[in-house]
Amino acid sequence: MVKQPDIVIIGSGIGGATIAAALAPSGADILLLEAGGHIEDRPENRDQRAIFQRGHFRPKEFWYEMNGKPFNPGNYYNVGGNSKFFGAVMVRYRREDFYEMQHLEGISPAWPFAYEELEPWYSRAEQLYQVRGQIGEDPTEPVHSQNYAFPPVPDEPSIALVRERMKQNGLHPYSLPLGIDIERWLAKAKTPWDAHPNSFDGKMDAETIGLALALQHPNVRLQTRSRVTRLQAGADGKRIETVQYRKDGADEVVSPKLVILAAGAVQSAVLLLRSADGKNPKGLANSSDQVGRNFMNHNSSAVIAVSPTYRNDAIYQKTFGFNDYYLTDGEGGPPLGNVQLLGRVSGAILKANMPSVPEWMLNQLSAHAIDFYAMSEDIPHAESRIMVDGERILLQWVRTNWPAHLMLVKKLKQALRAAGFPLVLSRPFDKRTPSHQCGTVRIGNDSAQAPLDIWCRAYDHPNLFVVDASYLPTSAAVNPALTVAAQALRVGDHILQKELA
Repeated sequence: MVKQPDIVIIGSGIGGATIAAALAPSGADILLLEAGGHIEDRPENRDQRAIFQRGHFRPKEFWYEMNGKPFNPGNYYNVGGNSKFFGAVMVRYRREDFYEMQHLEGISPAWPFAYEELEPWYSRAEQLYQVRGQIGEDPTEPVHSQNYAFPPVPDEPSIALVRERMKQNGLHPYSLPLGIDIERWLAKAKTPWDAHPNSFDGKMDAETIGLALALQHPNVRLQTRSRVTRLQAGADGKRIETVQYRKDGADEVVSPKLVILAAGAVQSAVLLLRSADGKNPKGLANSSDQVGRNFMNHNSSAVIAVSPTYRNDAIYQKTFGFNDYYLTDGEGGPPLGNVQLLGRVSGAILKANMPSVPEWMLNQLSAHAIDFYAMSEDIPHAESRIMVDGERILLQWVRTNWPAHLMLVKKLKQALRAAGFPLVLSRPFDKRTPSHQCGTVRIGNDSAQAPLDIWCRAYDHPNLFVVDASYLPTSAAVNPALTVAAQALRVGDHILQKELA
């Protein structure tokens, strides 16, 4: 008889890889099932025409709006998940994000626990992912019990100039906490890392850190090209008895003691909904009817500032941000959000959205421009949701708090003009861009209102945990990767103490 694993982890993104690293020392037999394969070290990894113009790495799939219109989502299926392409910003939620927060358009609810509960795990996650940063530059920075593992990634001269101008104008730019070894990255090729895939080139992603650490243990196995299709509960509808998946055209089944779902905010909800049975007619973990609901995707825009007298010769650019409008609009009004630099936007990248303009002309524009990312909180909404219709994935995104985001973009444009950029352009990101999707299987103290408890365990199924961004009860207005990693470490410790002791 084939030995069954003790634990199956579904997905190898930040949540799955981090909890694998946390559980690996237990000696439990751990099997990670990943739908995709490894990203190979190929020229396309640093080819901006391939990435942005030809969509070389985009998945060959479609999701659907409620009117039946299809769209190609920017989600990736590979070892390491979306973190292979992320901007490596490993930032903590602000302490205030864990409490109820009044926004221009609605209320962001409180978490079921305070920032202080997660703080030690934030510190551990920062050490694990070798985050480069500097405490004390950002007035909104919450308390840290440990310093960053490394000093911040340095500004390039043309970027340092803009940071200084903003400081002189009363803003508080701070060094972005980054999971990037910049020397290693640039040694391979002189490109930005934001949106470029990483093949062990210096980006601290789920594969190169969490998964690499887990796989040092002989009790941990990674199985690629293994797409999980269904979770099967027992006769009582409670305990998850089998995980069904398809590999190389064949259907396979395993029967672990624990199942840890980390397929991403969309795919985790989809799997639970598709696993409906007689005892769980609305889907697994869904007696609350909340699975798939409260989908959030940051309100975000690219903002490009241009000046004929400014020359931007930066390679990577993405080293600072500011939160002056995070908790207030600066005039006693509502929270607006976070501003941070984008990775350097070249003419080749611009051409993806301006195909009729010659690339040489866009390169001239880029040479005199600096590129920012404005990000505002998307407030949870019950009708913003993921649904399934047979094999179709349906997305009904009810975008909230958009007027506040427009106010943030306006504030940023004013700040950039004051910093010497007379022309400032902006472009919002839409649903095709995975701007930190989260919230579809949220945690909470009330099983009637949330699928998961504070340890990410499903209320309906004692041996099922969900540890990707779907657990997030709010999106806040900062990148979620570090918060996902911190909670994965916290949940991993809980499992070690309560389940595997």
